[in-house]
Order: sequence, then structure tokens, then C-alpha cells
Amino acid sequence: MFDRHRRLRSSENMRALVRENHLRPEDFIYPIFVVEGENIRSEVSSMPDVYHVSLDHLNKEIEELVELGVLSVMVFGVPAHKDEVGSQAYDEHGIVQKAISQIKENFPEMVVIADTCLCQYTDHGHCGVIEGGKILNDPTLDLLARTAVSQAKAGADIIAPSNMMDGFVAAIRHGLDEEGFEDVPIMSYAVKYSSAFYGPFRDAAHSTPQFGDRKTYQMDPANRTEAIREAQSDVDEDADFLIVKPALSYLDIVRDVRERFNVPVVAYNVSGEYSMVKAAAANGWVNERDIVLEKLISMKRAGADLIVTYHAKDASRWLREKN
Repeated sequence: MFDRHRRLRSSENMRALVRENHLRPEDFIYPIFVVEGENIRSEVSSMPDVYHVSLDHLNKEIEELVELGVLSVMVFGVPAHKDEVGSQAYDEHGIVQKAISQIKENFPEMVVIADTCLCQYTDHGHCGVIEGGKILNDPTLDLLARTAVSQAKAGADIIAPSNMMDGFVAAIRHGLDEEGFEDVPIMSYAVKYSSAFYGPFRDAAHSTPQFGDRKTYQMDPANRTEAIREAQSDVDEDADFLIVKPALSYLDIVRDVRERFNVPVVAYNVSGEYSMVKAAAANGWVNERDIVLEKLISMKRAGADLIVTYHAKDASRWLREKN
């Protein structure tokens, strides 16, 4: 006598009947890179089908997402001017603030998530204040809080701080509450590793460090239990969501965070993970549709409630075709 597991795999409908995890367009958060200027829709060289868009092209991007059933976007800004303290990040007339305001005015139901960091706004490319070649933690917190408040004033539904400074959730929560934004949630990049998979993003956001690296504030890829300490701190500081970044090489961490914490968990399917699939597909080495959907379902299976992914448009189209 032996078990007949294949009974539940006998047809597509039978497999669908017992499927444990599912992908939906509303599971996806689509990153958008907004730039200053006019009539700009230029493809990021290392990220096929991902674009820098100026404000006059932004509405078309959002219309496409609405049509596909994607409910949320994460907005990144690429400013025309950078300085030592990233002042454009918290300028109420900065590129991200203008983009947020425009999206909420024209698409009020779209959930707008503001990336809250300084790296693409500083002339040195680091996520904080620099003194003597070191990234200073506490002075950076003040600037992050100012940035979050300016984004909330512009209409952001969710603040997503990605800097990995100690105490950043507490500082931002305090800043938001003081300004009357106590109902604006924080989607914390709680577990962000110092990863080689970020390369294409730095091309897109123009945020490559001009010296050194980010290993003194982003996590060591070799560490697992440290992720729980990081996530616990953010939960204690009142984070509403926890992001694990990257996703694909850190599915064990996604599962650890899911099992430990009772808040929504977000997997960030990062640029390098995206671009590798695109390159392999362009060479005919993999079936892009099948490998992307398999990759994304692995993140759901690991425990992610939501997925930040550059594949959101394509995946939503493929899911619609499937249904």
C-alpha cells in the first residue's frame, strides 16, 4: 500500500481546486521612477521595460496599472539637483511630492507609497548625513522625519523608509504624529540586506555611492537571526508593514518574519532579480512568463502578503490571460 498523491494533480481544474497559494494583481506594488523635465519616458538601460517618466507621462503609467488591476505604486524620485544633505527629499515642491500629489488628484483610489530615503538626493549617494567619511545615524533621523512629513502632506497613503538607520521608524512615527498624520501607516524596510542584487536599481535611481559602500547600515547577507532583531525593533517602534529585501535569495527570511510577526509582510523582488530574468528571456534561455510567475508564487508561498515587483504589469497581464 502507498499514497496516491497524483490523484490531486490529474487535471488543470483539479490542481486549481487544491492550490494553496495564489497570485493576484492586487498583491503587487509597482515601483515608478519619476524625473524632472518634460516629455521624458526613457528606458532604464539595465532594466528593460522599466522607464524614467516625467510628470506629463505619469498619468499614462497609472492608467495602465489601473486597467491591469494593480492597486498600489511605490514612488521614487530622481531630482535634477543633489546636495550634501539631500534637501530635495524633503522639499515640499520636490519631484516625489509633486508626483504623489498628481497621482492622488487624478487617481484618488490608487494607494501611493512614498519611498523615504536620501540616497538618490545626496551628492555622495549615501542614505544619511556624512561627517568625516562616516554616516551619522541620529542627525539623519531628523531629515528622514522631515521627508516623511513632506510626503504625507503631498498625499502619500503609506510612508516606506528604506534607509536602515537605527531608530528610523520611531523618528518617522513621531514626526508624522506631531504633524497630525497619525493615521498614515509606515511600511518599513525592516530587513534590508547589503546586496549585489541592487545594481540595476542604482542605475535607475542614480543613487550609486560615490565612496565606500552601505555595509555599515545594511545587513550582512550571511546573517539570519539578526533579521528578527531588526524586524522586532521596527514592530516595537510601531511599523505597520515589514519589508524583506531582496526577496528571492532571502525566502528563508520572509518565512522567518512571517512566522514571528502578525503584521503584513512585503517581499521586495529587486532590480537584479528582475534584470537577470529579462536578460535570460531575451537570449531565449528561459520562458519569461513561466519563470516570473513561479518566482512570484515562491514569495507568496514563503509568507509574503504583498510583493514589490517590476514584473507587476506583465504578471498582471499573464494572470488575466490565465483566467
